Amino acid sequence: MRVAVVGATGLVGSVMLKVLEERSFPLQMLIPVASERSAGKMIKYGEQSVEVIILEEALALKPDLALFSAGGETSLNWAKRFTEAGAVVIDNSSAWRMDPDIPLVVPEVNGDTIKKGHRLIANPNCSTIQMVVALAPLHREYGIRRVVVSTYQSVTGTGVKAVRQLEDERQGVSGEKAYNHVIDKNCIPQCDVFTPNGYTKEEMKLVNETRKIFGDDSIAVTATAVRVPVVGGHSESVNIEFEREYDIDKVRILLGRAPGIVVLDDPAGNQYPMPVMTEGRDEVFVGRIRRDEFSDNALNMWIVADNLRKGAATNTIQIAEYMLKKDLI
Repeated sequence: MRVAVVGATGLVGSVMLKVLEERSFPLQMLIPVASERSAGKMIKYGEQSVEVIILEEALALKPDLALFSAGGETSLNWAKRFTEAGAVVIDNSSAWRMDPDIPLVVPEVNGDTIKKGHRLIANPNCSTIQMVVALAPLHREYGIRRVVVSTYQSVTGTGVKAVRQLEDERQGVSGEKAYNHVIDKNCIPQCDVFTPNGYTKEEMKLVNETRKIFGDDSIAVTATAVRVPVVGGHSESVNIEFEREYDIDKVRILLGRAPGIVVLDDPAGNQYPMPVMTEGRDEVFVGRIRRDEFSDNALNMWIVADNLRKGAATNTIQIAEYMLKKDLI
């Protein structure tokens, strides 16, 4: 297979290359793609060095698969040009997520929504991915009525400029800012821009994408997304109200058996998920599982994952692997 990685020099794109290599993805030709500013750079992939090229050159090579992580504008302008040239495109931006004709996929949850003939697949938002992985086995068993989620999102979710801002502030030097406020030793209750209803775009992604992935617009979701001075790994405090009564021990069993989940829940031993332990891991970690004592059929959980891997790059490649397995590419 000829595989193009669009945005190969960015944070997510570089992790995509790493994950492709780690998982021995069956490619015969790697096509790293970036802007004209990065064109001509050499990147390492396995034992080879590969030159970064621009989108026009990549399109002319007619890749079989194109993994996009170069922002929404690039995806809107180029994704369908690649599909028209014969490629399957898996897009990591928000450009196509809510298009009713385009599957929005987390393979463990709703891979079966990809059908023969689908050429463009959307990868959900990082905070959505880790939440729905943890919610899916419980939704199947008990039916979810309502979700209240507060996120604690690392600066890598914003990009390399945000990482540099945090590093500059910790070193006491001035530099380019990704945020309107200081991020070191601070929490910013704003991820992305505000929408007319008072919620941010990040918060509304959690609402709308969760409903689409589960195929159920009756699920009520409300979110508060917060940026925290952590370099990698997103955390979420989630309160779930079910349609039916649940058994707390069975909840732990269901989560422990679900693909892609690690349950780490031993309060007596001070064991619970934290961002530092998820770095470089592809699983979603769940802990602090406890009954909501003041709401019928409600449960609290703490969910943590590496946002650059399962929240972006790994999920993208898992979609491609699923499509290969099902002979959809």
